[in-house]
Amino acid sequence: MKKLISGTILIFGILMISCSSKKDDSQGEQLSEADTNQNDSLLYPEEKHLKNIQQLTFGGDNAEGYFSFNNEMISFQYRNKSKGLECDQIYYGKLPADNSRFEYKLVSTGKGRTTCSYFLPGNDKVLFASTHKQVDTCLTDPDRSKGYLWGVYPSYEIYVADLSGNILQQLTDNKFYDAEAVVSPKGDKILFTSNRSGDLELWTMNLDGNEPKQITNGLGYDGGAFYSPDGSKIVFRASRPQTPEEVKEYIDLLKKDFVKPTKMELFICNADGTDLKQITNLGGANWAPFFHPSANKIIFSSNHTTKRIPFNLYMINLDGSGLEQITFDKIFDSFPMFSYNGKKLIFASNRNAAADHDTNLFIADWVE
Repeated sequence: MKKLISGTILIFGILMISCSSKKDDSQGEQLSEADTNQNDSLLYPEEKHLKNIQQLTFGGDNAEGYFSFNNEMISFQYRNKSKGLECDQIYYGKLPADNSRFEYKLVSTGKGRTTCSYFLPGNDKVLFASTHKQVDTCLTDPDRSKGYLWGVYPSYEIYVADLSGNILQQLTDNKFYDAEAVVSPKGDKILFTSNRSGDLELWTMNLDGNEPKQITNGLGYDGGAFYSPDGSKIVFRASRPQTPEEVKEYIDLLKKDFVKPTKMELFICNADGTDLKQITNLGGANWAPFFHPSANKIIFSSNHTTKRIPFNLYMINLDGSGLEQITFDKIFDSFPMFSYNGKKLIFASNRNAAADHDTNLFIADWVE
């Protein structure tokens, strides 16, 4: 139970749990030569789609590692309570060309909660959500006595910063939840989640924040969306309360700025929200979806076999057929993203953790 609470459950909520009160320009962990080596002993024997795996981070909670458009850098969120970093902040780093140490620098302000970073075209700016303007200290975590919850706080706004940590632009400015933003591979649109219409729906806007447009409208939480490689389609996770009791619980929690993410399935639609289709019907939490480079499959994280732990990566065809397990960790694998050239997969995992609660970033060559 300790691992469930401090490991998987902690990281399952990492999208929404992030704050710090001091600025940290960490350049990376001090690693031994053995630590930095690519080491396929970090892979389970069944993980045939991965090779030449490299552990990028060592210690703390590291997640949502997303590639820059040129495949040379990643942005990610990180906290490490043992170092006084109580909640997530946004960092970026250049991927090592060899087995050298992965170094990273702070991009966000170091204040408030942050979540969901993503590089913009040009590879010199990162967008992310932060509460720092309205709430620059840690917000209280949801009351676990009411079940496992995510906070969808109205103080989240979406910002753009340069790689030196200077805030260049605030893209949203309201009293609603605006977060989980990603950029189209076409480089023309930002896709994000907001409850400004009364429910948690997917929205798009221009790179300058103009012309916001709601593209989903089903009751339930729509979030964690990503574009297909050509920018023509979107995949996302969603809760869809069905019974009167489920609907009431969802609405009541949303009024308190919470959602319960334990039942989610994957959906796909065109980039404008049309032709909506449900991909999975597995039960449990199916989330963190991302398109395979072919655009014909989705990789995602799921606990559908147990409804608790472990979470592992799976791949499925767009029509819901051909479900295949990709990773075989004993606790937690999630947040997969393919590089734009399709050669690499980055993901977060509890494997090789020095402590029960540690979740680190791993990058591997992708093998078809």
